[in-house]
Amino acid sequence: MNQAIQQVFHAGELAVQREAGVERQAARLSRMAEPAGISAGMAGFLAERTLLVITGRDAAGQLWTSPIVGPPGFLETRSATTLAIRRGIPEGDPLHGLPAGQQLGMTSIEFATRRRVRINGSLSTVAEDHLIVDIEQAYGNCPQYIQQRVLSEEIEPTAPAQTRPELSPGDTELIQEADTFFLGTVNPGHGADASHRGGAPGFVRVEGNALWWPDYPGNNLFNSLGNIAANPEAALLFFDFATGRVLQVSGTAAIEWGEAGRSGDDGYTGRIVRLEVRRIVSGGPAPRQVAHTPYPRNPQLIN
Repeated sequence: MNQAIQQVFHAGELAVQREAGVERQAARLSRMAEPAGISAGMAGFLAERTLLVITGRDAAGQLWTSPIVGPPGFLETRSATTLAIRRGIPEGDPLHGLPAGQQLGMTSIEFATRRRVRINGSLSTVAEDHLIVDIEQAYGNCPQYIQQRVLSEEIEPTAPAQTRPELSPGDTELIQEADTFFLGTVNPGHGADASHRGGAPGFVRVEGNALWWPDYPGNNLFNSLGNIAANPEAALLFFDFATGRVLQVSGTAAIEWGEAGRSGDDGYTGRIVRLEVRRIVSGGPAPRQVAHTPYPRNPQLIN
């Protein structure tokens, strides 16, 4: 394999690409994974957003994926390599008081137009009302599997955050009805990642205190699955867009390979990801939707 390709992708990504048989396809898109700052177009997109999803570690070192909400302009691109998040992480969120000096993965998404940008970097400053991130990588993603939503600008209070070691019946119901979640992963030495996942309601299955979902066809870079192949830590973020409730799940994940099209393999890729739950935080608030149109090509669920 070309040495330049090996330098762009880490060992976990290369291993998953090889197992999936898509090494050549991934190599053609390798420039997407090269270090790059925030472009002028991305800066304009970010300036209009009201939601950012971040993946990082709490003070105890556990991985979480959290939402940060604010008015347009709360994401300020100060340079191609510096992003100011003009909001703190609220009390009750597991990433409240997160330590600086760590790698962060971030995704900003506009559901209404099905656009998203992924940004990875290092958290240089943490203050009560803002965060500063030194950007190492920024790139756009395709609109695949994004359910079209119009979100309310009003953020209404929700119940205080609750922490528990196991999924409650209410947690299970939220997960089984979800058509969207965000997946946070990290590969020590190579950075963190926050990515979007979408499908028909029910595409995430719950079994006891574990949950799993099929991996759908994508860009074949396998940033998230490559991280999991190298390091099993993972953190999921679910929204109840009807009530504004947020559900955060932290645990360990593994890729399970098998026959394409078997039960639960809705994407016919032969890959599912299973996560064993370690910790749950249920709280909010998050934006509520005022309109919703499912992605027209969500894979049909296979029982």
